[in-house]
Amino acid sequence: MEYRFLGRTGVRVSRICFGTASFGPDIDEQNFAAVFHRCRDAGINFFDTSNAYYAGHSEEVLGTLIGDCRNEIVLSSKVAIPTGADVNARGLSRRHIMLAIENSLKRLRTDRLDLYYMHQFDSNASIELTLRALDDLVQQGKVVYPAVSNWAAWQIATALGISAREGLARFECVQPMYNLVKRQAEVEILPLAQAERLGVAVYSPLGGGLLTGKYDTTHRPADGKLAWDAQFAARYGEAVCFETAERLTAHAKQQGVHPGALAIAWVISHPAVTAAIIGARNVAQLEDSLGALEVHMTPEGRDKISALSVEPPVATDRRDEKFGFFDLPRV
Repeated sequence: MEYRFLGRTGVRVSRICFGTASFGPDIDEQNFAAVFHRCRDAGINFFDTSNAYYAGHSEEVLGTLIGDCRNEIVLSSKVAIPTGADVNARGLSRRHIMLAIENSLKRLRTDRLDLYYMHQFDSNASIELTLRALDDLVQQGKVVYPAVSNWAAWQIATALGISAREGLARFECVQPMYNLVKRQAEVEILPLAQAERLGVAVYSPLGGGLLTGKYDTTHRPADGKLAWDAQFAARYGEAVCFETAERLTAHAKQQGVHPGALAIAWVISHPAVTAAIIGARNVAQLEDSLGALEVHMTPEGRDKISALSVEPPVATDRRDEKFGFFDLPRV
């Protein structure tokens, strides 16, 4: 396992982070234990969950597994997404954050979270008040590093500016979606992370299973996540997504590599990416993803895979900036 520093924190995390979004009540906990221990055997020390995953069940399951190695792992959870019928059981108000952290800590059987992600942007809550609540949690020792997921680059930059101005604990890690068919993070979020020395843990590197070789332009398995999960079906339902998946599968076959392993290897080869968050419902699925650790991704190899999908436009829509604006000849 390769380890990278998480931004400027001085903490090293495995290039693969395991996410527990699949740790639901429909799966035997012995199965979860087998997956967890295989992760640890592989050298994974980075684990991610959320209070919104199966109404906190994922936190509870993970909490039962980390007792013997809590100080050896980097643990993250999240807050913002609704967790109940109460109108205030959601968002990024100080009130909700303070209640949610206590519940997460109890479920995870720990005294602190190494990373606490703001799971989505809350336009109804003052960013400054949210940051002050996080700073208080840092001072109390309940959160080591504030973090953020699913915010736009301008929102993250605004928060960083407020933290610097007010002397508050700042976001130290970002968690955007990033995979071969969802590359928007390349435009502003990943450059921002590099400029500000933020850790980057990206989620959905396999596109909800789209990039595992099971899907192409004519084959869409009825038992796949894109068939029964409306959110993922909408996210990856465009024809271009399946065309890209088909091209990746063909390329992986030529290389003699599992498509999923190649997809994850491509994600973590981006210089701004600290770790890719993978999920698995059983050890067999996990092994396919761990195959990414055996892939040697050269710059040329990355370019070939990148060419299989649509590259997002640059932030200002000026293509010349990609090639170095001041280096172009003048006519």
